[in-house]
Amino acid sequence: MSLPIHPIMEQSFAVIDREIGSHNFNPAEYAIVRRVIHSSADFEFKHLIRFSPEAIAAGIAAIRSRVPIVTDVGMVKQGVAGLVGQTFGNPLISAVEKAKEALPGKTRTETGLLQCWQEFPAAIFAIGNAPTALLALCTELRSTSIQPALVIGAPVGFISVVESKAVLAQTPVPQIRIEGRKGGSTVTAAIVNALIVLAWEQESSGIENFQFSISD
Repeated sequence: MSLPIHPIMEQSFAVIDREIGSHNFNPAEYAIVRRVIHSSADFEFKHLIRFSPEAIAAGIAAIRSRVPIVTDVGMVKQGVAGLVGQTFGNPLISAVEKAKEALPGKTRTETGLLQCWQEFPAAIFAIGNAPTALLALCTELRSTSIQPALVIGAPVGFISVVESKAVLAQTPVPQIRIEGRKGGSTVTAAIVNALIVLAWEQESSGIENFQFSISD
C-alpha cells in the first residue's frame, strides 16, 4: 500500500523527472535525490549527494525495526514527524531539546547529540544544521565498535561544515551526506522522509528485495 501523495508534490516530481537529465542513480537513490531537489528547488544536489554502500538498505531496515531517529535540531524533527506518525512510529529525539544546557566548550546541540549517542548509539542520526554535532559524533565513532544504523550528514553553512562532512566520509558508518556547504534541515528531513516511504513500500510489499518504484 502506497502512502498518499499530494497532487502538487506529484506534479513537482514530474517536473523534476523531466528536468533532471541523465544520471546513474538506482531507483532507491533517485527517490531520495528527487525529494531533496523537491525540498530545495536546487538541481545541484544531484551532484552533491553521496551514498555509502548499503546505506539505504541499512536505513530502511532500521526504520522498519523502529529504531530511534535522532535529529540535531527541532526543525528536522518536525519535518519528519508527520510521516513517522503515519508509518512506523519510531521514537524521535532532537539533540538540542535533549540538552538542558551546554557543556563547557561545547554547543547545546553538540552536548545533546553526545547524550543521545550514549543513550541510543544504534540510532539513525540526522544532522542538518550543526557541524559541531556531526564532528562530535564522528569523534565518538573512532573509539567504539557500536555503530549507528545510519548517519545523514547534511549540515549547512560556512564554519566547519565542509570539514565535518570530510570527517564523516572517513568513517565506515553507513552514511548519506551532502558534500560542500549546502544542506540544511529541510534537505535532511527530505532524506529521512524518502527513506520512510521506501521502508513503507518494502513493508507493504512483503518482499525483502522489493525493487522500489521511482514513481511513488
